[in-house]
Amino acid sequence: MTSEAGTTLWGGRFASAPDELMRQFCDSLPFDLRLADVDVRGSIAYAGALQSAGVIDAAECAALVEGLESVGEMLAAGNVTHAPGDEDVHTVVERLLTEQIGPLAGKLHTGRSRNDQVATDLRLYVLDETASLGPALAALQEAMIDKAQGHLSIVMPGYTHLRTAQPILFSHWMLSQVWKLLRDGDRLIEAAARTTVCPLGSGALAGTPYPIDRGALADSLGFACASENSLDAVEDRDFVAELLMWAALLQTHLSGLAETLILWSGESYGFVTLSESYTTGSSLMPQKRNPDALELIRGKAGRIIGHATGFLCTLKGLTSGYNKDLQEDKQPLFDAIDALKLELPLLSGLIRTMQVRAAHMAVARNDAMLTTDLADYLVSKGVPFREAHAVVGATVRAAERLGVPLKHLAVNDFQKVHPAFEKDLYAVFDPHRAVAARKAKGGTSLEAVQEQIAAAKIRMREQQEKLATLTAATAPIPIQEAIA
Repeated sequence: MTSEAGTTLWGGRFASAPDELMRQFCDSLPFDLRLADVDVRGSIAYAGALQSAGVIDAAECAALVEGLESVGEMLAAGNVTHAPGDEDVHTVVERLLTEQIGPLAGKLHTGRSRNDQVATDLRLYVLDETASLGPALAALQEAMIDKAQGHLSIVMPGYTHLRTAQPILFSHWMLSQVWKLLRDGDRLIEAAARTTVCPLGSGALAGTPYPIDRGALADSLGFACASENSLDAVEDRDFVAELLMWAALLQTHLSGLAETLILWSGESYGFVTLSESYTTGSSLMPQKRNPDALELIRGKAGRIIGHATGFLCTLKGLTSGYNKDLQEDKQPLFDAIDALKLELPLLSGLIRTMQVRAAHMAVARNDAMLTTDLADYLVSKGVPFREAHAVVGATVRAAERLGVPLKHLAVNDFQKVHPAFEKDLYAVFDPHRAVAARKAKGGTSLEAVQEQIAAAKIRMREQQEKLATLTAATAPIPIQEAIA
């Protein structure tokens, strides 16, 4: 047997090492080393479970734990050199442990498979990253709420189909983005609740023959419970798919926000001005201030949506039990998390430093935005709304025919269309009045917006409390991602 075949975790049955191309194709170490901290944590907990089950004694457990802690420190410092047979993070940790404490390291894998080991590692990793993503999402929500509070009474055009529709408060628009992110927060909590399940102790698929207390093992790692079925535990990657789908929907929301701000910060709208800290220039045109950060956020939506779709395609044809296809769970997951960990704080800074240009919003308003209010005026005079809608449409045509704004039509011009019009109709042409009238829950009046702000703050605090409870596992050991 070659030395490399002998240093793998499975080489005993093989008389020769894998082909070099086969090794490169199958090895996951180039990307899964970032799981080293959770692999060490899981191994320390498993050593304790083996002692409690009587498989190893207290002295052996203490030596294993001390050795694993040393390995964790070595990996954190980057003091590790790649060795033949280092095909994945589990191999590296076991090799280093063997170098630290000798043959005793071989007892750690008793009753454990890389199948339940990697499933445990990945769940711990997702919970750790969720504990970072949650506050980052909350910080963006808070930045948007603060921006709304700082610009409560600015009236702007609201749009449908990219056409002016009705006047709304800028703060109302900003809160419309907050509620999307609050739903994303709810979904992250739900995903975390389904992630905090411990597969360790499931073995390769059939469970363990050793009397391991899997409930206590789950508790020691900060999981809410142990998995119910060993076969399901090792093949389950629903939690990865769910986080990717969560990331895809969140990225969709961020992309829509980015697209709107790209438009609004351009010369054609001028509703907002982005800070120079979050824009870039042109190598040719000195005047340019480009929204590159927002464009990249919009661009990354395709990639992250692709990760979710691609991973579902990976899962859809798998037979029961662990399959090597599941190695494809990590790179899309890591990439999506890495992107969001950059984007969320970046957007928080961009929103906080963004200037809101009320004067430009006022110029963009027009009388046509108040035609629904004119129809409501007729309703107040006893005209059925459907009839009022048609009547106002006719007045719009009349104004277009005369080439004047709607509010410049004379009273008799209005009365030619319908006798219910009176001199008091001109009060309708006040966008502030139109906004103030919409006081129902969720509306755009100042009172309704202030109620939304209060509700959003409560929801945001509740989400962070729930998420902190779900992700309260032991703090991770920081591990450098590269081996020297």
